Amino acid sequence: MNKLSVIVPVFNEAENIRPLCDKLMEVFRQQGISDHEILFVDDGSTDVSLEVIRELSATAKGVRGLSLTRNFGQQMALYAGMEHAKGDVVITMDADLQHPPGLIPELISAYRAGYDLVNTRRRDAPGTGFFKKASSRAFYRLMNFLSEVPIEAASSDFRLMSRRAVDAFLKMPERNRFTRGMVGWMGFPQTFVDYRAGIRQAGKSKYTLKKMMGFALDGITSFSARPLRLISLSGVVVFLLGMVYAVYAVVQHFLGHTVSGWTSLMVSVWILGGIQLLAIGLISEYILRIFAESKQRPHYLIREQTGG
Repeated sequence: MNKLSVIVPVFNEAENIRPLCDKLMEVFRQQGISDHEILFVDDGSTDVSLEVIRELSATAKGVRGLSLTRNFGQQMALYAGMEHAKGDVVITMDADLQHPPGLIPELISAYRAGYDLVNTRRRDAPGTGFFKKASSRAFYRLMNFLSEVPIEAASSDFRLMSRRAVDAFLKMPERNRFTRGMVGWMGFPQTFVDYRAGIRQAGKSKYTLKKMMGFALDGITSFSARPLRLISLSGVVVFLLGMVYAVYAVVQHFLGHTVSGWTSLMVSVWILGGIQLLAIGLISEYILRIFAESKQRPHYLIREQTGG
């Protein structure tokens, strides 16, 4: 291993940047890693995160900063960091200290054992709420049901990638990026390392319920056409049920048992209308992603680079 790059997407994490940098530097010293870089990617922060990155870039060896013009999202910030990382080995991790820097030696050991991708599985930190645990489990179950690429439960964007894996990752140009699925799709030798998530030192999680739902939708639409097939299947099922009911209605008519059926009519209209709107909405999500790809806009724009 010649050079190690650590990529850290940052969005309003001013209080966590210095402590994380100190912990990473301590790991480098303990492991004798002299050729290294820490690349902080400021994803349009509105606090003083960029100022902290500037100061560290000017005073700490191997610290670089990349500031995007606005908030492009964590997945795009990871992509930007990989495009600018110079290392033969690249590690991506969050800035909130819930990804423990002390796990890096174990990731490097797995890399030296021959793995191009060393992923991590999160074990919940003490005090993690029931909703977060339940929503996480539901997310991965849904993803693995709908996706054609298996996604490991509780996996995270804390991982090590070899240079050939990074180069392959950068060849995938899509704009709605779901990194966890993309690294699995590449097919390089990979393994998993478990870790216990630390307690956030400062600030609060940026993953709101809205962002989690958008993240899930990106994952589903990027790696599976199964929802569209389920729509087709539901259409067949509804059609067959309709044919059965039509036969039943004709028989009842000739038997003289017809009655006014306002309730059954309204229930049928609401159910079928709901299915149609759901189908149209889902198809629209796929079309929206095709539209986004067709515009061929840059993945991100850089405002400033510091250090290096």
